[in-house]
Amino acid sequence: MIDNPRSPRVRAVAKLAKREARSETGLFLLEGPQAVSEALQFRPDLLVDLFATPTAWEKHSDLAAAAQTEGVEVEFVTESVLDAMADTVTPQGVIAVCRQFLRSVDDILAEGPRLLALLEEVRDPGNAGTIIRAADSAGADAVILTGRSVDVYNPKVVRSTTGSLFHLPVAAGAELGSVIDRVKAAGIQVIAADIKGGDLLAARNSGALAGPTAWLFGNEARGLTDEHYSLADWVISVPIYGHAESMNLATAASVCLYESAFAQRS
Repeated sequence: MIDNPRSPRVRAVAKLAKREARSETGLFLLEGPQAVSEALQFRPDLLVDLFATPTAWEKHSDLAAAAQTEGVEVEFVTESVLDAMADTVTPQGVIAVCRQFLRSVDDILAEGPRLLALLEEVRDPGNAGTIIRAADSAGADAVILTGRSVDVYNPKVVRSTTGSLFHLPVAAGAELGSVIDRVKAAGIQVIAADIKGGDLLAARNSGALAGPTAWLFGNEARGLTDEHYSLADWVISVPIYGHAESMNLATAASVCLYESAFAQRS
C-alpha cells in the first residue's frame, strides 16, 4: 500500500492537474468510480495506473470485477495519499491515470459524420465537459475543440463529461477556419448558435436541421464574432420564452444538438 503523500509517485500523479505536466507526459487524471468504470468498459487500453482506498474498492465491487476482467491491477493507497493525488476537494476513493487519445479532424471527417459539435474559445471547463456529455447523449459523432478552447484533459472538463469522453471521438487544437473549410468540404453544413441568429423553431420547421450538421458554439461571455458568422451557413438562436436574461452555453448546446438529433431521426 502507498502511504506517503509526499512520495515522488504521488506527486507525479498530482501534477497531472496542471496542463504543463499533461502536455509533457501525454497522460491525464481520471477521478471517481463512475469515470473509471466507463474507461474500463470502453477503453481499458488507456489505463496506465489505477489507485483506490481499500474502503472504496470494497464498496464498488462492480468496479473491482471489471478491473479484474480487463486485467487491470489496482494499487491500494491511504486516504491521505488519495487526497494528495486528487484534484477534487472530496475525492470518492478511486483515481486512475490514463493516456490521452485525441483524434484528428481528418480522421473524424473520414468516417462520414452527420452531427458534430464545434467549440470555439469555450473556456469554462464545466461547459466544455457538459457539451461533450450532451453530444454523446444526442448521438453526435464527435466534438471538435479549437485551439483557443479549454484543454479537454483539464480535470474539471474530464469530470464534467462523466465518462462520455470515452464514448465519442474528440479532436482539439486546430484553427477554426481550417476546421470549417474541411467540414464543408465533407458536405456538412455549419450552423452557428448565437443570440443574434434566426429562430430555432423556424429552422426546425423548414427542415434545415435534417442534413449533416456541425453546430458551432462560441465563448461564454462574448459569443461568436462577425467573422464566425461569415464562416457559417446559418446563424440560429435558441428562443427564450420566459424572463431569463440569457441561457447557459451548455444548456443551449444541448437543445441545439438534440434538435438536430430529432430532425435526423424523424
